[in-house]
Amino acid sequence: MPLRPLSLGDARITGGFWRERQEINRNSTIPAAARRLEEAGTLRNLRRAAGHEPIGDGFVGKLFADTDVYKWLEAVAWEQTRLPSAELTNWQTAASALVASAQEPDGYLNSYVRLVLGGERFGDLEKGHELYCAGHLLQAAVAQSRATGDRTLLDVATRFADLLCKTFGPGRLEGIDGHPLIEMALVELYRETGTTSYLELASYFVEARGHGLLQPPGHHGPAYFQDHLPVREVRTLTGHAVRALYLAAGATDVAVETGDTELLEALQATWATMVESQLYLTGGAGSRWYGEAFGDPFELPPDAAYCETCAAIASVQWSWRLLLATGESKYADLIERTLYNAVISGVSLTGGEFFYVNTLKVRQHAFADDQRSAVAGRQPWFGTACCPPNVMRTLSSLDQLVATSDDDGVQVHLYAPASVRADLPAGRVGFEVQTQYPWHGRVSMRVTESPEEPWTLGLRIPAWAYGGTVAVNGVERPAGPAGRQLPLRRQWAVGDEVVLQLPVEARRTLPDDRVDSVRGCVAIERGPLVYCFEQLDQDVVLDETPVLAGELVEQERPELLGGVTRVEVPARDGTLTAIPYYAWANRDVGPMTVWIDAR
Repeated sequence: MPLRPLSLGDARITGGFWRERQEINRNSTIPAAARRLEEAGTLRNLRRAAGHEPIGDGFVGKLFADTDVYKWLEAVAWEQTRLPSAELTNWQTAASALVASAQEPDGYLNSYVRLVLGGERFGDLEKGHELYCAGHLLQAAVAQSRATGDRTLLDVATRFADLLCKTFGPGRLEGIDGHPLIEMALVELYRETGTTSYLELASYFVEARGHGLLQPPGHHGPAYFQDHLPVREVRTLTGHAVRALYLAAGATDVAVETGDTELLEALQATWATMVESQLYLTGGAGSRWYGEAFGDPFELPPDAAYCETCAAIASVQWSWRLLLATGESKYADLIERTLYNAVISGVSLTGGEFFYVNTLKVRQHAFADDQRSAVAGRQPWFGTACCPPNVMRTLSSLDQLVATSDDDGVQVHLYAPASVRADLPAGRVGFEVQTQYPWHGRVSMRVTESPEEPWTLGLRIPAWAYGGTVAVNGVERPAGPAGRQLPLRRQWAVGDEVVLQLPVEARRTLPDDRVDSVRGCVAIERGPLVYCFEQLDQDVVLDETPVLAGELVEQERPELLGGVTRVEVPARDGTLTAIPYYAWANRDVGPMTVWIDAR
């Protein structure tokens, strides 16, 4: 059954694990990005394009550098929803005005094209990223309008989108961008403005895939650009992982808004193939460094994992859209896995350094000559800086993923201390959530607002959570099957309390035998968290020490890595210690592994 996002601000994370990450993002990461965007020359590009500064040495950075500003502006906008501030307002006002001033009279906007190509537009759709850049502008504009009511960027975005509608499509320029994103951006702009031509153009871009419109340069074939098959015929994702996942998210948006059940079913089938055979245990996507790409089914080598942070974020965006379209909990399960492991591993605990690549294994004698590599450690910024502001906007908007609604009630998907409100046909409902999840499995919800008519409180029982219980006003019963929504329907009253108890405890996870690179290995998980072994925690050499069967011993360590639960694992030559994967490389960079020999 389709679900609806809650109105902006109706779900607020109020404490706990995710609130701590959001506060670090707000107080450390976003302000640091303001400085990095200046130091890297990204803002200077826009000033030069606007004529505010002499062109000088022209354009600095990658040809899609404008998107770093747009994603940062999106994060700033969502932060204004969480808690407005004068500093955020000043950043938003100044940067938005700069973007608006760089727009050309007919609506076009791209500093690279203006400064490097002399204004020659859409001449290199394979590599030029022009529509990709436009897409991030549109997304930032919608966020700013929804979060703050400021229409500065929305006016820029609609003028640009109007130009795109006049430029692309049947009977006009028939082309698609080598880097998908514009598709879901146009649908979101349609949702914000009601302008149907934006949805029509998004639909065109989706349906135009797989018909040879792109002319792949160099060694990359059409599959790298997702132009090898029409989207509705694809069943296995190929090529550049971020591009493939952004396209899938945009195609899902189009399917939902146009009522195209055939397309939606095709995308669900593709998602199922991805989950079965193309994702790492962390939820990370992309197993080949060459092309930053998906590999063959079950090609998931831990030490060669690419798992770009942006790919993890794109996966969350796609799963969220499928969750809304279907109401099926499996999509929320993957969102949770990916957020806790593949997304936040990409940013340090202090919020100041980042991973572009999120490997699952670093060998004893590894070395790196690429700053994106895990064995080079997290970096304060990148020449290709897509990942840092992507993490920022994800954390700033995370409240929106906590819960949804439908005509029958409210569904909780992410467990965190939170305040949740929703308008239902029966009336306004509200409840407060308290929990120490993911460290502990108790989640309590107290009703604060309820109409007289019955409504349903839906609770996600994670796929790993066998044997959970639920109690309503002290009356306990089994929570039911794992991997499902548990619907609790009744005539609720203010003060009613629901307590969900999930079995958060360390467990061994075995790989699929078809993944030959980890056959005979084992991994440790605890609740939604994947664990790893860092060499600095061990008295023995990781690669030479298989683990044994036996009790997994948990240790709460509030002083370690911001507060974690460690797990001690029996091994041949003693005991190995595991920590949450997201927290690795925050003390030193050295050998690490998620999968460890169990033979």
